[in-house]
Amino acid sequence: MAILDIQHISKKYGEQKVLNDISFSIKKGEIVGFLGPNGAGKTTTLKIITGCLPFDEGSVFIENFDIVKDELKAKSCIGYLPENNPLYEEMYVSEYLEHIVKLYSVGENIKEKVKSMINRMGLRLEAHKQISKLSKGYKQRVGLAQAVINNSALLILDEPMSGLDPNQIDEIKKLLIELSKDKATLFSSHTLAEVAAICTRIIIIHKGNIVADKFVDEIKDLEALFKTVTNLNNYEI
Repeated sequence: MAILDIQHISKKYGEQKVLNDISFSIKKGEIVGFLGPNGAGKTTTLKIITGCLPFDEGSVFIENFDIVKDELKAKSCIGYLPENNPLYEEMYVSEYLEHIVKLYSVGENIKEKVKSMINRMGLRLEAHKQISKLSKGYKQRVGLAQAVINNSALLILDEPMSGLDPNQIDEIKKLLIELSKDKATLFSSHTLAEVAAICTRIIIIHKGNIVADKFVDEIKDLEALFKTVTNLNNYEI
């Protein structure tokens, strides 16, 4: 059964059609790379999946919950790390994660849940620091922690390694592979090498259309595939 099921989604901004009847689904354990040039419709798609943006036609189901008709239930199944990683930087790491847990639900063992996530994310030495004092890499870890702390079935990551140095990228890659074992993960990136190293499947969107949907082990040359389906000759890899 698919964790995420998108069927025939279309979206217009005024007269401009930015998504044109797109459909795909993601199952548990899949890490799906979502690729496309600037303006292809990646961020619009992610905003629609997370319920942040209305759409004109189609349907989105997360764990069989309709993102429109069962909005709160559907959203409770999502962990989301936006590209700009909007953290409350005046808060301390452990304080912020406790706040996130309480937003999802008021329950027992909040501090234990936060402590476990801090250890899992390698944040133990940073737990009592103000977020504004952290490096970019550790801020990304905090962003990932808030995305997965509710043990959501669907993980949505928009450019999670943007601006990180090579060592930080390697660390985040390992975390993502571990975290995604029991989730469905949709991973947006501009860097083909990142996607090829992490993802089990690739979806390429161009001008609002899905132009490729393949498993990574079926692709001999991801760069060549990307150039072919988008007619672009220059792309970061």
